[in-house]
Amino acid sequence: MRQRLDVLVVGGGPAGMAAAVRAAESGQRVGIVDDNFALGGQIWRGESEAGSETSRWINRLRSSGASVLRGRICYQPEPHVLLAEADDLVQELSYEKLILATGARERFLPFPGWTLSNVMGAGGLQAMVKCGLPIQGKYIVVAGTGPLLLAVAAYLRRHGAEIAMICEQASWASLARFGMALLAQPGKIFQGFQLKKELVGAKFSPNSWLVAASGRTTVESVTISRSGMLETIPCDYLACGFHLVPNIEVPLVLGCEIQDGCVRVDDLQRTSVAEVFCAGEPTGIGGVELSLVEGEIAGLAAAGRIAEASILFDKRKKLRFFAKRLDRTFRLRSELRNLPQPDTIVCRCEDVRYSHLRDHMSWRAAKLQTRCGMGACQGRVCGPATEFLFKWNLDSVRPPIFPARVESLAGAGDSKQELCETTGGR
Repeated sequence: MRQRLDVLVVGGGPAGMAAAVRAAESGQRVGIVDDNFALGGQIWRGESEAGSETSRWINRLRSSGASVLRGRICYQPEPHVLLAEADDLVQELSYEKLILATGARERFLPFPGWTLSNVMGAGGLQAMVKCGLPIQGKYIVVAGTGPLLLAVAAYLRRHGAEIAMICEQASWASLARFGMALLAQPGKIFQGFQLKKELVGAKFSPNSWLVAASGRTTVESVTISRSGMLETIPCDYLACGFHLVPNIEVPLVLGCEIQDGCVRVDDLQRTSVAEVFCAGEPTGIGGVELSLVEGEIAGLAAAGRIAEASILFDKRKKLRFFAKRLDRTFRLRSELRNLPQPDTIVCRCEDVRYSHLRDHMSWRAAKLQTRCGMGACQGRVCGPATEFLFKWNLDSVRPPIFPARVESLAGAGDSKQELCETTGGR
């Protein structure tokens, strides 16, 4: 199946939805493609109460005339064409302008016991509860770093979970400075008070981090370092995550310039590659409000409405200040590099242990010698972990971005050949 578009948006989270809406409302032929069957990304998926911001953007997208392509895995990006796979269907999406809003994922750090059942990412457990996982009466430890911990803990509590403890690796001093910075953003303060209200009675412990998870086959307890002292907490689930990592695989394959782990963009959200824009978390972790504004700017700019896009620059500037504070506050402390033991698995796809990695000098050398990062997730879990543990530069991303069928890959070759013929080899 083939579809020609003026603007193609990759990613159905807040940034992608905002970009698609503004471009489509400007008269462009717009398509928005996402690998999930429900739009909204991790933050908005399943949250569509009438009158909410989520529902307003969803309704606006529906009435904009944009083509919504759900359940498509974008495995092969090329200049002016992208191949997506869905069940037994391969869809060729050709475009004049591309907006990348690929979001972010949780960062995991390996520690003894992290491969036990019921040890999950904080956002991952939240997603499973949204899909029907019963957690009423279950004792849950939420640990790691970042605002996501509080949001997930509040969500789990609303669904009947007992929050045994929230462990935040950032110090009280860092959190206090972060709180002072929020005084300029009343909306953020209101959100903070709402979370505090929902979590009354739950133990919140800054300056604390995971040391190990224990259990026979399923997690039964976790050991934490709490202000320098070890403490063991019984639990049924461990929800952990060490902030977020931008999804930059598609921008990397397309040749977009990366700076400090994020896609570099100009004032109009344009990347270093002509006609390719980027918005949301791939340009820097900053939250829903910043993602929406960046998405709007990208959508307007892609439609040629530069003057309207520039009106949003001041709003984006204020929100980026918050993003910088976010990064400084929840920066990982060096003690976390000591979590894995020699026999701790780091690459879960290929069963590569910490002792097999620590003597290598680079990500490429480790891949060649141990197959680290060469499994089904293609380094999405172990890559950011080893980047932090060993300060490696992750320098090898190649298509297919996601696992694809052989016949789909064959179709990618045919499409690329046809594109070269129709464009004179450009």
